[in-house]
Amino acid sequence: MHLRYLQRMRISRVYTRTGDRGRTSLVGGQEVDKDDPRVEAFGAVDELNSVLGLARVFNQKSQAAQQAKDEIDGILRVVQNELFNLGGNLATRLEDRVEGMPTVCAEDILRLERDCDRLNEDLGPLREFILPGGGETGAFLHQGRTVCRRAERRVLSLGRQEPGADAESLRYLNRLSDLLFVMARWAAKAEGLSEYLWQKPGAEQK
Repeated sequence: MHLRYLQRMRISRVYTRTGDRGRTSLVGGQEVDKDDPRVEAFGAVDELNSVLGLARVFNQKSQAAQQAKDEIDGILRVVQNELFNLGGNLATRLEDRVEGMPTVCAEDILRLERDCDRLNEDLGPLREFILPGGGETGAFLHQGRTVCRRAERRVLSLGRQEPGADAESLRYLNRLSDLLFVMARWAAKAEGLSEYLWQKPGAEQK
């Protein structure tokens, strides 16, 4: 990794007091409002990372077979690191990005697609809409899916402010939300748990 980037990312102390005035600093050192579109974008990605961390914790405590738990944890471990890289990239203005900064790329997106297709092969066809639930791991993965969609919207808003920026980030988040939906269903099946199904108004409760 580029030395200049490492120097920028070094943390000397947790509190800076600049946040007391509703301001925060980007990786390049510029102060912006905390509701700046760029801050909204990498903040949503950070929130998503936290939710996936919870999913990993509850996955390790689940009643699924160890092989299934390892499968989920292996995918999420990689994704969490990629989201950290993506967040750092979003926290840096285009003109301040340097060679060697880690971010997501086309190969990462293809891997998400392969994981999604592989897990989906183990699932039955969808006959009803799925409601969030299906055990603790599945529920957190569903929550991750919804936060991922919000992060995608925030990155899209940022792209309108800076046209052409972070297009790969948008694609990554779009694929990730699909994968998290499939993973939530797969996690429920691995634990032998029933999913919550949407029922039409007036339909008999099952």
